[in-house]
Amino acid sequence: MIRKALFVLISLLAVPTLASAQAPAKTAAKPAQAAKPAQAVKAGPGTTVVKQANDTISTLLKQKVAPGSKDEKDLAAKVTNSVRGFLDIDQLGKRAMIDQWSKLSKEQQQQFLTVLRELIEANYVKGLRANLSYTVEYVGETTDKDGNTVVTTNVKTQRKGRPYSIEVAYVLVKDGDKLRAFDVKTDGVGLIENYRTMFNKVIAKDGFAGLLDKMKKKQADTTPSKT
Repeated sequence: MIRKALFVLISLLAVPTLASAQAPAKTAAKPAQAAKPAQAVKAGPGTTVVKQANDTISTLLKQKVAPGSKDEKDLAAKVTNSVRGFLDIDQLGKRAMIDQWSKLSKEQQQQFLTVLRELIEANYVKGLRANLSYTVEYVGETTDKDGNTVVTTNVKTQRKGRPYSIEVAYVLVKDGDKLRAFDVKTDGVGLIENYRTMFNKVIAKDGFAGLLDKMKKKQADTTPSKT
C-alpha cells in the first residue's frame, strides 16, 4: 500500500490507493540508521526544482487556518497550483495506464486524467488539516538510462517516538523550459509501477467503468469536509 500520513503530501507519497487490498505489498520503511559513506554528487537544476517545490508546498501545508473557512479555501487553491506546477500528473497517469491506454476512447482518456488530477490534488489539500513534522535531506542528483533527471532524498521523521526514514527519489523530465516530476520512487518502488499494477487488476475485474467509480469514491472520501 502506498504510504500515507506525512509522506502523503510533501514527498508525493500521498498519491492515494484506490483500495488497500488491491495495492501490491511493500517492504516496510526502515528505521533511521547512521548514513553510509556515499560519493558526493553535485546538486544540479533538478535538486533546485525539487527543493523549491518541497519548500513551497511544506510552507503552505504548515499554515494554520480554520477548517471550512475562506482562508482554507484560498490556501487549498495555492497548494493545488503548486502541485500542478511541479508534478506532471498527466504523464504519470498515461505511463501508469500504458497497458490500457490505446483501448480507451479519447473521452475515456480525458475522464481518467481529470479524475486522477482531482484525486491527487485533493489528497494534498487534505494535508492542510494534518500535523506534519519531518525533514528532507537532499542526497544527490543523477541521470537514468532514459535521460531523465533523478533527485534522491531522505525523508526523516519519527514513528511511535523512534527515528524513521524513507528514501524518496523524484524522476523529472524536461517540459518546455522547466523540469517537472512524473514519477516518485519510495525505497526503489515508483508510483507508476504501483498504479499500473493496481489499475490493471481493477480493470481486469471491473472494467474501466469500475476503475473510474473507485477513483471517484476515493476522491470523495479524501476531500476534506467543510467542518
